[in-house]
Amino acid sequence: MAQVISTARPQGSTSASLIVMLLVAAAVGAIVGRLIGYSTNPAVLAMVAGFVATIAAVVVRNKLLNRVAGVGPDDFRIPMVVVVYSAIASIAGSLPGKELLDQAGGNFAPEWVGTVAGLGSAILMSFLMITYYMNPQCRS
Repeated sequence: MAQVISTARPQGSTSASLIVMLLVAAAVGAIVGRLIGYSTNPAVLAMVAGFVATIAAVVVRNKLLNRVAGVGPDDFRIPMVVVVYSAIASIAGSLPGKELLDQAGGNFAPEWVGTVAGLGSAILMSFLMITYYMNPQCRS
């Protein structure tokens, strides 16, 4: 009979992880948008803000939930392929965020471009993390 390995985490740690990631990514995206937004192309701004926001969100989530609260997995031991996927997620999430604002019309401030780019990137990164942790047999 096959042995099932339990990877049970405290209830609500996934929701807390997602909330922390989304809030931090939105805030960091807005800050990056404010810092570099008026001097660069909006598409470049969206990619930079999305990438920085994604990295910051993962680091803050890991510090808060794993190290301080003691719940959730330790993301600093993830394989390099997941890091590459996170870079792709940041690009794939940030550019559609900029396009969404373009389709909404108007001339949005760089802070909004950074915020939406950070949120889009964090949402895709959250999907990636949830998918990665759903199959514990692939990790060793």
